[in-house]
Amino acid sequence: MQQDPIELVLANIGRHITLTPEESRYFTDLLKPGHYARRAYLLREGEVCADFTFIAAGCMKSYLQDKNGKEHILTFAAPDWWIADIMSFITGRPGNLFIQAINDTQTLALSRRNQETLLREIPKFERCFRILTERAFAASQQRNIDSMSLSAVERLEKFRRQYPYLLPLLTDQEIASYIGVTPAFFSRMLKKHDLKGR
Repeated sequence: MQQDPIELVLANIGRHITLTPEESRYFTDLLKPGHYARRAYLLREGEVCADFTFIAAGCMKSYLQDKNGKEHILTFAAPDWWIADIMSFITGRPGNLFIQAINDTQTLALSRRNQETLLREIPKFERCFRILTERAFAASQQRNIDSMSLSAVERLEKFRRQYPYLLPLLTDQEIASYIGVTPAFFSRMLKKHDLKGR
């Protein structure tokens, strides 16, 4: 049974800070519900990322697209995760990322303006967003280290261990993009090592 989006986001925040009932209501009143069908875009390259978006159901991916149209996936966001083009969100400048729904996805969006209001009215949220940002940075750094120190097979196995719930949602092409190999190499790697993509 799908969890109520408001309960889910409050549980997410509650892992970092403790809110009174009044503070919880104030926070959730600032959130804007959204719905994205499969393959719909939350954000496109060149647009300003105006929202820090919580995934209540479904899954999204963020990616760069090179001049040949090839996707380079940076992150996946499943339920109970946040997603944004952080640089664009912070600076208010056009971003470089696409953010797209992998399947039918429900979201709760906190705009930059509402975030600033929230931080002013309930300063303890500074701690919450600092932790979320630090964890995203740490994950990005570890992924860079993995790309330099692990083989493609090792990166695939690590991805499977860390995110088993994502595997049924993703194509082999998306997994290949995330671990940094071409679909053709990914296919050969699976055959050579007698592996399954998902």
